[in-house]
Amino acid sequence: MLSTKDMSAGSGRIKPVMGSGNNVIRINSVTFDVTPYDPDAYNIVLHVEGKPEEGDFQGFLKDVANPNGPRYEGQVGRIRFSPYPYKDTTLPSGIEIKRDNEVLKGMIFLSEVLNKRDDLDKIEANTIEDFMVECNKLFSNSEFFNACIGGREWENKDGYINLDLFLPRMSKDGVPLEALDKENSRLLTFNDKDHVRKIQKKENSNTNANFEPAPTVNAGDDFDL
Repeated sequence: MLSTKDMSAGSGRIKPVMGSGNNVIRINSVTFDVTPYDPDAYNIVLHVEGKPEEGDFQGFLKDVANPNGPRYEGQVGRIRFSPYPYKDTTLPSGIEIKRDNEVLKGMIFLSEVLNKRDDLDKIEANTIEDFMVECNKLFSNSEFFNACIGGREWENKDGYINLDLFLPRMSKDGVPLEALDKENSRLLTFNDKDHVRKIQKKENSNTNANFEPAPTVNAGDDFDL
């Protein structure tokens, strides 16, 4: 089947950075990142890699400081575990949301996808930050699994549209992550309308087929995981 989904306009090659959609991925690492606008709000970020690509594909360098070093064999991406940061808050209904409890529930879900619940239950930590350090050790270099990846469009200073990836919330319609061999699959089927948050394009905006690394990541041709 012919498709232009993962190709960039210039070279015709498959893009080295992952986009939205249904994909098969593995976790290279997990980070627990404070947001730049609120020191009490955190994002769980999965640093992931897709299955090896065939043909004329050049992945990002694994070490940007070594231009002759090995490259990723598949597309890579940074995926927020939730569309929204984790933070203590009270909903309009009066229900209180506790950041740490929500983070723990998220890690339970991930551990069950990866068949690591028993190992997760062995982790004990004094703070949620310390707990997530141990989760990184547990989930890094995982096996491959199925994912439905959504995203939020944002416009960079040059007017190009990029995509900040996240996992859609689980609901009665299904779940965003699932083991490859899961019977009676409930994996969400990606659709652009429900899983990508669009922005209103300005009159002269261009859609960028390339990925612009986040400001905290070394700029250049390669993706830092």
